[in-house]
Amino acid sequence: GYHPSVSSVLLCVVLCTVGPELRDVRRVLVKVQCRAANRESVFAKQSKMAEEAIQNGNNHTDIPEIELIIKASTIDGRRKGACLFCQEYFMDLYLLAELKTVCLKVTTVDMQKPPPDFRTNFEATPPPILIDNGLAVLENEKIERHIMKNVPGGHNLFVQDKEVATLIENLYSKLKLMLLKKDEVSTNNLMSHLRKINAHLQRNNQRFLTGDTMCCFDCELMPRLQHIRVAGKYFLDFDIPVELAALWRYMYHMYQLDAFTQSCPADQDIINHYKLQQGMKMKKHEELETPTFTTSIPVGVSIDDTVN
Repeated sequence: GYHPSVSSVLLCVVLCTVGPELRDVRRVLVKVQCRAANRESVFAKQSKMAEEAIQNGNNHTDIPEIELIIKASTIDGRRKGACLFCQEYFMDLYLLAELKTVCLKVTTVDMQKPPPDFRTNFEATPPPILIDNGLAVLENEKIERHIMKNVPGGHNLFVQDKEVATLIENLYSKLKLMLLKKDEVSTNNLMSHLRKINAHLQRNNQRFLTGDTMCCFDCELMPRLQHIRVAGKYFLDFDIPVELAALWRYMYHMYQLDAFTQSCPADQDIINHYKLQQGMKMKKHEELETPTFTTSIPVGVSIDDTVN
């Protein structure tokens, strides 16, 4: 197999697209240079530990390779799709790859035309699917547990915080209800939930949900916020209010991170995800559109109050 090396400066992630047969995988090596601003803060403590491990004799040959199979775009069948759980685990594992505890390979599979070998190996199981040393881990809860207990460094991501767990719970169901009902009540319910998250961030005055380092809750929340932003705007002209400044500053910090931008689906894929749920057909010109990614912050939002 192919094992990309991981240097102390560059993070190597293999992005694969499954063709008609799994053996026809097209591999693209993406070398992502860590932004200097992120290098000094988000995982400073853990990064130091990883560097010490390398200095003590652990090189890239000791780093286990983890493969994450995710759903491909429902538009072109190749790029990253809009599956929330796929992005969540992509972010978890990407953070660990940045710490050089794992070497990450991400494979996209077109579930509208799954290749025969995929159907043989995994039957009707949809991604995300995690493969660790030949062991295929299916089902979301089992994947989370495996990352936490079996993937090097994974336990650092899964912090225990009942308040935050309760805070972000059911946010996605409120988005789906708003898109379905398209009424004031469901919109107000979603707005109320966003205000609670904003209040938590404002009260704690920290970069992320549980502190100044990212954890599993951030990898769960941010993809959902992106869906709220993109799908809400497209279908209902819904905007996250500018006055939710703490929430916008949180999103600003997330938009600076490779773990989010490298795992984030295109706006068009997020929109098509909900079109399919609503039985709507994609227009021909939409299939041909160049993918766009909404990662800007409203002009009225001040980031001067961001946590240093």
